[in-house]
Amino acid sequence: MVSQSDGGRIINVSSVHEDLPMPTNSPYCAAKGGVRMLMRTIAVELAQHGITVNNIAPGAIETPINRNLDEHPEQRKELLSEIPLGKIGRPEDVASMAVYLASDASAYSTGSTFFVDGGMIRQAGSL
Repeated sequence: MVSQSDGGRIINVSSVHEDLPMPTNSPYCAAKGGVRMLMRTIAVELAQHGITVNNIAPGAIETPINRNLDEHPEQRKELLSEIPLGKIGRPEDVASMAVYLASDASAYSTGSTFFVDGGMIRQAGSL
């Protein structure tokens, strides 16, 4: 991108766990925290070239990783209680954020994490 001198967009997929602790999953949280600092650092480094760098941090999204929630209604209920919007997100919610960050509409956004989590990251502070 730098050599093309035409700017560009870098979009990383992180997780709410770049900021939100998840007991028993410290390696995952550390990795996502590392993605956050990588994004912040290269956003500053690449800004002079017109390249923006941002993270998308999904919360609970309906994917195979949480498919077992259908078999465990109490776990689903507990998870939903942590999400202010009261629902689990869809892959399309994350995709929509990626489309926005790839577009010119986001040209003045760099070095930021965009949480797609139904408010989970904000609710966590009150738990």
